[in-house]
Amino acid sequence: MAKINSIKFKLTLFFSFWVMALFAQGDGSAGIAEATNMVTSYFDPATKLIYAIGAIVGLIGGVKVYSKFSSGDPDTGKTAAAWFGACIFLIVAATILRSFFL
Repeated sequence: MAKINSIKFKLTLFFSFWVMALFAQGDGSAGIAEATNMVTSYFDPATKLIYAIGAIVGLIGGVKVYSKFSSGDPDTGKTAAAWFGACIFLIVAATILRSFFL
């Protein structure tokens, strides 16, 4: 019984290595190049999406600041600076990431 298990184990091990050798052909540079092309192709749409999100955040911030200014809230300057800073951060972060990775 132990001999049969040993033969089964050796056959399983042999076929496992055979299948791995069958699928592991090449040095992988084609796969790395394809992955690089896929990732870099996402940067243009992602950058445009971040710009659109920045525009929406800017519009929402403008409405919030206007409502605070209209109601006479003394905290209007700090709120305007925070929203403006958030919009600038989104735009600068998208531009820097795009230039860094492409």
